Amino acid sequence: MVNAGSQPEDVLPDPSAAASSAPEAPASPGEAAEPAAPPEVPVASETEVAEKPLPATFGEFTLEEGEEASAATLAEELRQERERYAALQAEYAALEQKLAQMVQQSEEQRGQLVRLAADFENYRRRVQREQEEAGLKAKAKVLEELLAVVDSFERARTHIRPETEEGMTIHKNYQGVYKQMVEGLKRLGVSPIPGKGQPFDPNRHEAILQEASSEYAEGIVIEELRRGYFLKVGEEERVLRHALVKVSTGMPAAPTTEATD
Repeated sequence: MVNAGSQPEDVLPDPSAAASSAPEAPASPGEAAEPAAPPEVPVASETEVAEKPLPATFGEFTLEEGEEASAATLAEELRQERERYAALQAEYAALEQKLAQMVQQSEEQRGQLVRLAADFENYRRRVQREQEEAGLKAKAKVLEELLAVVDSFERARTHIRPETEEGMTIHKNYQGVYKQMVEGLKRLGVSPIPGKGQPFDPNRHEAILQEASSEYAEGIVIEELRRGYFLKVGEEERVLRHALVKVSTGMPAAPTTEATD
């Protein structure tokens, strides 16, 4: 006998209804719990997908509606930045060229300064030498005048023969003045040129007489007619005045004897 209120046996029960209505049985300790079924995700139909409008795109960025104006602004700003960058590059290249020109000008000016400094140093040394030479010439001229006075003293000394006590006093005073003058000349760098008994040197002596001598060999100074002097300049000795000398011509010739019949 079939119950009129019950469903037929060929009708299967709704699984979703059974899952929602049936309470979860607690798992026994020996049995593993079955994982719960994931929640259902609603899936849009093809009609809904076709009806929904696609968003506009710019590059890799997705632009929503109403952002087209901002994209155009960004493009304009990008164009302006590129123009500024190109202008900066051109300005940088111009500055580099100007810097290279300035460096070249600086090197040229430095070379000119170096040459100018060398020319000035040469000029300074030349002027210094000329001043030293002018000073030496002036000094030599004054000393030559003093040497003439010394010559007069020496000639007077050879001719004076004091015979009285008063004459001897005058002679001593005269010798004192002569000695004082000679010492002053020595302090100024004046020294006599060796004369008598020395080989004749044209750089120091001036021969005005020649004479045969049995005492001196040929080319030896046998008499000093006027004393010569050196002037010491640093480590160098310059001839201030040549000595006037008489030079030996060697042994006198033997007298010849005429043969007699």
